[in-house]
Amino acid sequence: MAEHEQAREHVRVAVIGSGFGGLGAAVRLRREGITDFVVLERADGVGGTWRDNSYPGCACDVPSHLYSFSFAPNPDWPRTFSGQPHIRAYLERVADTFGLRPHLRFGAEVERMAWDPGRLRWELTTARGELTADVVVSATGPLSDPRTPDIPGLDTFPGKVFHSARWDHDHDLTGERVAMIGTGASAIQIVPSLQPRVSRLTLFQRTPAWVMPRMDRAIGGAERALHRALPVTARVRRGLLWGIRELQVQAFTKHPGQLGFVERIARRNMASAIKDPALRAKLTPDYRIGCKRILLSNDYYPALARPNVDVVASGLAEVRGSTLVAADGTEAEADAIVFGTGFHVTDMPIADRVVGADGRTLAETWKGGMRALRGAAAAGFPNWMTIIGPNTGLGNSSMILMIESQLNYMADYLRQLDVLGGRAALDPRPEAVRAWNDRVQQRMERTVWNTGGCTSWYLDPSGRNTTIWPGTTAEFRRETRRVDLAEYAVLRPAPAAVAPGAGESVEVGA
Repeated sequence: MAEHEQAREHVRVAVIGSGFGGLGAAVRLRREGITDFVVLERADGVGGTWRDNSYPGCACDVPSHLYSFSFAPNPDWPRTFSGQPHIRAYLERVADTFGLRPHLRFGAEVERMAWDPGRLRWELTTARGELTADVVVSATGPLSDPRTPDIPGLDTFPGKVFHSARWDHDHDLTGERVAMIGTGASAIQIVPSLQPRVSRLTLFQRTPAWVMPRMDRAIGGAERALHRALPVTARVRRGLLWGIRELQVQAFTKHPGQLGFVERIARRNMASAIKDPALRAKLTPDYRIGCKRILLSNDYYPALARPNVDVVASGLAEVRGSTLVAADGTEAEADAIVFGTGFHVTDMPIADRVVGADGRTLAETWKGGMRALRGAAAAGFPNWMTIIGPNTGLGNSSMILMIESQLNYMADYLRQLDVLGGRAALDPRPEAVRAWNDRVQQRMERTVWNTGGCTSWYLDPSGRNTTIWPGTTAEFRRETRRVDLAEYAVLRPAPAAVAPGAGESVEVGA
């Protein structure tokens, strides 16, 4: 046992994931003077969702200059809305620029992590071996594990089947009959990319989406040169993009009726491309715009109007060999099926692998719905933090803003541990988590996401919105600027007289 303990590596901080959240955490740790950390990544490269999602047409629906770190501006974005290859290349540059490569461990999927209350540390088992850490920062992200519905008979389908986030680039869909399942953000980018080269494209639409014009354009060389020569111009651009979106928040969170004007723009966008009244009726949502994420596209509707595209206004219910059957009985033949059916968001798989102080997993603790103090810390899981945790998502702006706010909280969390001195851990008080969550849910009641009349991936199975932040990004930054020790119990190693495995709790702020 002693030899095993001696051989096992120990780090101060273990970061899980190397997408925007994980790389951002790594950069912030280095800027705080902390170099004793590792970034555990299950894949063979950085990028997170921007590595995994490489489907045709994949691009971001947030402007490039806002969808990047404030501490790592990129004056050379080629378009106002960048594509997947450029975003992934940006993250590779971040890893190089900030010297993160020595900290990266690829092929190191975390299989289990358990809190040791006696030693006040986390024990992690990965695909590359075991290690221990004083603090764990989970940055696996909500868009990392694809969700494929359990369709009866799918195993009888003789053709190719894959999810949009696991695109099979070795399979050529040219000339095939392709079924696209879903109408979310990925699907509206995939459909226009596939339509010109497949013989027939059948879109199975369970719920139509509101689609706004995408104000995308190439950023010219002179414009990029200006941003390189005068960085302040890029900062002003970013500030304007941020400010416009902050002003929009009131309509989403307090006055959904104000979104009627936006709805009219979306209807005109559809009418300009869809002339067939029957098809237009299929594509018109029956819920308030903004209830589900508003999508951006200039070529989705034109693609649906092409003669080789069929829209089935019903979800896929059954597969009978190469015949796909919708819930309304409509049948279609297909050679390949592409699922654009989203991700495990309110039931993140990583939660099954995190074992807290009482021996329960995070998934068990969150069985009644995800909840975390300031979107970062869960009661019963000391010295564990998550980036993009419960109720930190956005419906109209850049998640990078929320990530940077959570990095501020993480940095102060580590400073507080240093101030406490010695071996210590912070465990969120259940009453603090409950108070924070109650306040968030109370504010959520009047938002468009709860009142707009739709069912979305923002809601968990019980109908609670555990995904979205019901306020501005500036407000969230204020709420996460500092760690309030009164919201935590401070844990110290148990005295020798106390039974092994026990720990002491110290009252703070009482």
